Amino acid sequence: MAKRWRIHAHDAERITALERAAGIPPVVAQLLLCRGVAEPAAAKGFLDPKLSDLRDPELLPGCAKAAEIVHAAIRDRKRICVYGDYDVDGVTGAALLWQCLKLLGAEASYYIPHRVEEGYGLNSEAIRAKAAEKFGLLISVDCGIGSKAETALARELGMETIVTDHHEFGPELPDAAAIVHPRLPGGGYPFGGLSGSGVAFKLAWAICRQASGAKRVGDRMKEFLVQAVGMAALGTVADMVPLIDENRVLVRHGMLSLARMPTLGLAALINLAKLDGKKQLASDDIAFALGPRLNAAGRLGQAQLAVELLVTDKPDRAAELAQYINQLNESRQTLERSIQLAALKQAKEQFDLDAEPALVLAERGWHPGVIGIVAGRLAEKFHRPVVLISWDQLGIRPGIGSARSVPGFNLHAALEACDEFLLSHGGHAAAAGLKIEERQLAGFRGAFCEAVAAELGNAPREGELAIDAEFPLSAFTLHAVQQIERLAPFGQSNSRPLLCTNDVALAEPPRAIGGGGSHLSLKLSQYGVTLRAVAFGGGEWIDDLIALDGPIDIAFRPVINTFKGRQSVELHLVDWRAKTGDNH
Repeated sequence: MAKRWRIHAHDAERITALERAAGIPPVVAQLLLCRGVAEPAAAKGFLDPKLSDLRDPELLPGCAKAAEIVHAAIRDRKRICVYGDYDVDGVTGAALLWQCLKLLGAEASYYIPHRVEEGYGLNSEAIRAKAAEKFGLLISVDCGIGSKAETALARELGMETIVTDHHEFGPELPDAAAIVHPRLPGGGYPFGGLSGSGVAFKLAWAICRQASGAKRVGDRMKEFLVQAVGMAALGTVADMVPLIDENRVLVRHGMLSLARMPTLGLAALINLAKLDGKKQLASDDIAFALGPRLNAAGRLGQAQLAVELLVTDKPDRAAELAQYINQLNESRQTLERSIQLAALKQAKEQFDLDAEPALVLAERGWHPGVIGIVAGRLAEKFHRPVVLISWDQLGIRPGIGSARSVPGFNLHAALEACDEFLLSHGGHAAAAGLKIEERQLAGFRGAFCEAVAAELGNAPREGELAIDAEFPLSAFTLHAVQQIERLAPFGQSNSRPLLCTNDVALAEPPRAIGGGGSHLSLKLSQYGVTLRAVAFGGGEWIDDLIALDGPIDIAFRPVINTFKGRQSVELHLVDWRAKTGDNH
């Protein structure tokens, strides 16, 4: 499907001023301007974020009070349960908070609900079980902000609750002993984009300060907090929160921590993912290698094992768990491919893809833990919001749905508008989950599509590439691309730079690579400069490229390829078109 290229305006005067003041290549100056960074001091802070740039944890709404409650519970020998979510953000946050409590001598355990059997958030049966086991304090991680009834039940059963979360609020806040949330009404915290694991890290930091009786903590606590930054980085990247402000700091330094001092389980997982030779991990390593493996445990109903992997101090157990979770990820990939093929078939056979503002697809037996990934892929493919619903095989339980959005559309608000057709729902603007009865499907589909059409219109939507700048291939020297890498970590709200250039020739015929020839290897030449390029998933382009008899325009991401200790610039080709004048 053809994409429209939207190229960021080029301001030569501001680029030159920033280039000279900050001592950076022109392409880096342009990329900073695209990200709203125009002043030299701000550029330095963006390119070299310090761990000291993190705000004091006591500034986070509810954090100081929660730390006091936890410190008192440890002192009074209360049993403490850390109740996490089953995704990477939830398990990493739960793991680091549990480690903090154990370090300080607490009698603590962790609990992660089963994704299918229990669903998202606090649930009454688990609350009753923990109260029966004489837990005096329950701390939620990455969930709980919508669990008003469950926190009330905990209080009724004599158990205090602390809610730590970052999700959207319901109409009423839970009546917890403390709520730690970056966007708590009236809190005034300057950055609302922390992940669940980021919030948990802040609480752990505040608890360590409480235990130390000072802002400076002892060596053991300091070592723990540095390692915990790595855990928070895992959750932050995997949860696709904006990689700006404090998240940028957490991920930049967390990736160093993961490479230099991972837990035993993470070291084993890093080894299995073939990342153990790297001096520093990248956000892509988390997003495409470590995150999916950890997430597979939760998606397939075994998230408790992911937490155990992260916290175990037994080498043999760490290796065993890493191997098992790696196998779960392979099973997840197989399920994902099967569901994606079935969903694509249903979309093409049952709907007019030129007319539907959104897709709501449902099938019996689709694995509820995998449908979110497929919904995301279809949303990207068809440039519209997608909801996938898995019906219970026996028709006893309600359907479980996962929704994924497109830029500019708020899923959470749309599901609120469709609330009458749903048993429950929750999530973010970009990703959400729901429960629904089969008889409500038609009504929900109509209401949801109506909400999408009202916001985005009914017209067929073409894909759009937001391109940072147009520069010739000669601009991408090894030094320049190394400087571009200083813009990392890349992810939500700070994508890896996408650039374009015109009048590029194929220096030799493209070559299919990868399983089934799904990728392409190319050599591209422009004004005497030749660079290797790879088009991941671009195998379908090969015949059209071979048939060309003229130059092309390309959209690409410059990267550094390291092979046998030697570094070179490589392009990741994202899109191309035959040169026909002004194509943009």
